[in-house]
Amino acid sequence: MKVYLDNAATTPLDEEVMNEMIPWMRDNFGNPSSIHTYGRKSRSGIETARKSVAKLLNVSPAEIFFTSGGTEADNMAIVQCITDHKLTHAITTPIEHHAVLHTLEVLEKKGIIKLSYVRTDNNGNVDLNHLNELLSSNARSFVSLMHANNEIGTLLDLEACGKICEKHNAIFHSDTVQTMGHYALDLKKINVHFVTCAAHKFHGPKGVGFLYVSNKVQISPFINGGAQERNMRGGTENLYGIIGLAKALEICYRDLDAHQHHISEIKSKMMNMILEKIPGTEINGETGNKSLYTVLNVLLPQTKGSEMLLFNLDISGVAASGGSACSSGSNVGSHVLRALGKDMSRPAVRFSFSKLNTIEEIEYAVKKLCEFITVDTATA
Repeated sequence: MKVYLDNAATTPLDEEVMNEMIPWMRDNFGNPSSIHTYGRKSRSGIETARKSVAKLLNVSPAEIFFTSGGTEADNMAIVQCITDHKLTHAITTPIEHHAVLHTLEVLEKKGIIKLSYVRTDNNGNVDLNHLNELLSSNARSFVSLMHANNEIGTLLDLEACGKICEKHNAIFHSDTVQTMGHYALDLKKINVHFVTCAAHKFHGPKGVGFLYVSNKVQISPFINGGAQERNMRGGTENLYGIIGLAKALEICYRDLDAHQHHISEIKSKMMNMILEKIPGTEINGETGNKSLYTVLNVLLPQTKGSEMLLFNLDISGVAASGGSACSSGSNVGSHVLRALGKDMSRPAVRFSFSKLNTIEEIEYAVKKLCEFITVDTATA
């Protein structure tokens, strides 16, 4: 049996999305910047996609800028906002995605900003009182806090955070890569200036995303060399990627309730089975409504063979991860779990789910996990 449980890294392309993209790959191939019929057709497709995305998020189409994905969108928001607005202070947490954390660290090393870290508890919850304190002593700061942690799934209260930032006239950026398409985000209800998206996290194509830039704030282009994206991002647009993104997000909103219910059941089933069958297991991050329903991160007992756990699961047909896919080439372990004070000698596995997973797959995956984590229940 093959079981894919690494959907936080990437999701399979939805067949509906693929069917929507194919005509734009095969027939409607014009350069969107060309003025002839072929080009105008492509331009129309992009602008229709932009309007679709904007409507779903309850924003203006002029606030949506298509990018190559979440990392570019994060970099664009952070670098351009801080430099354009001459900000000298930024606030984040040590458990952000590296697209945010490393970008801010580079700006600090260059002497452009002073970087402060807001406290989190051992489940990854942001201390909003500490955020308020940091903003009270640092005027006009840039705040970057992710909506849901990509490794442990702990959710941030975007509305509460937005109100604190508004109170202190701070600029608020949130990496929403893991939550876009999984929650109905009404950005008009949240005081957030930037949010980011990567289509491949919700059954869209890889290599495309977008940055929402609130009309309350202006930034200059991050990539120069062309007038695309209303002079905000040079380079020929990823036409069929953009078409696919919009279709994937439309499907997510259309089927949101059903998918939330199904995936939540899958996650709950796996969590309860693991806790019952493998004594000593701990859940990394929050559970219930405070946790992203697509992610389950477990800290397992240190047993013989646990160092080869992910490899053995893979050999058995179960795909999972030890953390962020963006860190898979490193041997330093999860920066998130390290920052939360977890025991780094114990194996941690992130299982992440999609609408395509089944209860039967979960039962098989847990069975295989138990085979590789042998616990002496008498001493556990």
